Amino acid sequence: MVDSRNLLSGNRKFLFGLLILLFIAVTSLAFSMAGSDDFDLARREILLRRIGHELLLQSGDSTSRVLPVKKVAANEYQISFENRFTFQPTLVVNTISRVLANDPLTSDYVVNILNRGTNSVAYGFAVSKNRKDDIVPCKGRKQPREYYVIDVKFKPTGVITIKNGYVLGSLPILAFVGFVFFRSRKPRRISIDNQPTNMLTLGAGLFDATNRKLIINGKSIDLTGTETRLLRIFALSPNETIDRGRLQKEIWEDEGVIVGRSLDMFISKLRKKLEPDPNINIVVVRGKGYKLEVSG
Repeated sequence: MVDSRNLLSGNRKFLFGLLILLFIAVTSLAFSMAGSDDFDLARREILLRRIGHELLLQSGDSTSRVLPVKKVAANEYQISFENRFTFQPTLVVNTISRVLANDPLTSDYVVNILNRGTNSVAYGFAVSKNRKDDIVPCKGRKQPREYYVIDVKFKPTGVITIKNGYVLGSLPILAFVGFVFFRSRKPRRISIDNQPTNMLTLGAGLFDATNRKLIINGKSIDLTGTETRLLRIFALSPNETIDRGRLQKEIWEDEGVIVGRSLDMFISKLRKKLEPDPNINIVVVRGKGYKLEVSG
């Protein structure tokens, strides 16, 4: 019983440690992917500035500045310019599509070129990973020289989706390990025959079934053969009700005679021998049988 409890305790520690390691692994993965996400978002802003730079060159402007890219929402950015410029829709579509092809987070996005003074849309288009869903209106002619703002709105995808998938996918694993861990806390019935010394922990004492002894508070108490067999049944099923008929059958069946009052007499004797340990007692379960109550 002592060895079995140590084994059970070891299993609990192992499962608890495994649960902690899984939690740390999932948390680390989420943070590492979040770090990767931040890196790719910073890289996206550089690509957006490159778009602004190329559009100015196409307009014949190689000196004015592209203003800092402004993030206006979680997946929406705006490119602003220091001076007026003009653009050709054909070149805008080709340039933005080519540059954003280098963005690992990009799949679908919508581009609107706004007139900064009126906030009206001068030109717009949509690009999809599935090219048949692209929306590109007539590319038309060269647009007048104005203060323009290029608004790019991305469809949420990429690393964010992958990260959420990893975290959510790990939850069933954590739940399963937790279930196994808490199931392992349930007391198990351990066969005395698997114990090399037949020594069982019983409350605050020890039950030596081989030598028919109870050891409580360092004091050895002798047991008869019948008392040993009876206590053995209780010790293998602590805090469980044992049917009266089962006790009579297992204790006296080999002797060919079963006497009802004999069971009550031996239960009474066992109670007296267990009295030095207040954490253990044999109680009557009316209409059913007896129970060895073990506390502490």
